[in-house]
Amino acid sequence: MYDRIKDIIRYKFTKILFFYVCFYAALVGFFAAMLAVFWQTLDMQMPKYQLDSSLIGSNPGLGFRPTPPEYQNVESSLIWYKASDNGNVGIWTKLIDDFLEPYTLEEDNRVDCSFDNPPPEGKVCKVPMTNWSPCVKENQYNFKKKSPCIFLKLNKIYNWVPDMYNTSANLPEKMPDDLKEHIRGEEARGNKNTNVVWVSCSGENPADNEHIGAIQYIPRRGFPGYFFPYKNVDGYLPPVVAVYFEKPKSKYCSCNDPETELWINERIELMISFVACYIYLR
Repeated sequence: MYDRIKDIIRYKFTKILFFYVCFYAALVGFFAAMLAVFWQTLDMQMPKYQLDSSLIGSNPGLGFRPTPPEYQNVESSLIWYKASDNGNVGIWTKLIDDFLEPYTLEEDNRVDCSFDNPPPEGKVCKVPMTNWSPCVKENQYNFKKKSPCIFLKLNKIYNWVPDMYNTSANLPEKMPDDLKEHIRGEEARGNKNTNVVWVSCSGENPADNEHIGAIQYIPRRGFPGYFFPYKNVDGYLPPVVAVYFEKPKSKYCSCNDPETELWINERIELMISFVACYIYLR
């Protein structure tokens, strides 16, 4: 009698176990089949939803480097440094070194580009670094000399083509006068390099401008149009603009995090002075 009860329990347990094994096997198989069908609808080279149809949208963010290391206050993206402190300077220059390292590597599909020679299909443009002085590694990006260089870049958005102000006609009222003069000067000289996403940085008020002093844009005052659109080609690197503060008056320099709007906003702070950097698109 006792053995029979044990046999019944064993039999029922075996049936239950067999049922759940089959049930979960079928469930896994069904999930795998649905995943395989879904996978067939995806293109690994391009997103299914692009530009305004995607969550990212069609306005790229304007990023800056260096950004503070993670061990500092994660809620703040201010960059503070003391030029007389080699260790403090080294923290920020190392962050820039890491950011620029991919730009120093050779890739087979990177080619020299210009406004007359955009990259051919399947190739991407090199980002030349030979004309970035004084914003170079050998100078510690001028941090030690109290004239720091901050690097700006546009975030990548697949198939985004900027609508640029490539002539002096119909320039927006908000565009700074010095940038308007720069564009008119390039146009008057017959240069073709007005096909640029223009960048302008200035203080948020007159006192800020007095403290930050003169600014240079290296190698040019914006992002060349031949780097766009981004097509997810191997080796692509976004163009970079170095913002060189020639003679800021403060002893400490800091950088605030970007505010991404229709007009991309980037703030760079020198002690208590703020600089707003914008890109200009139609």
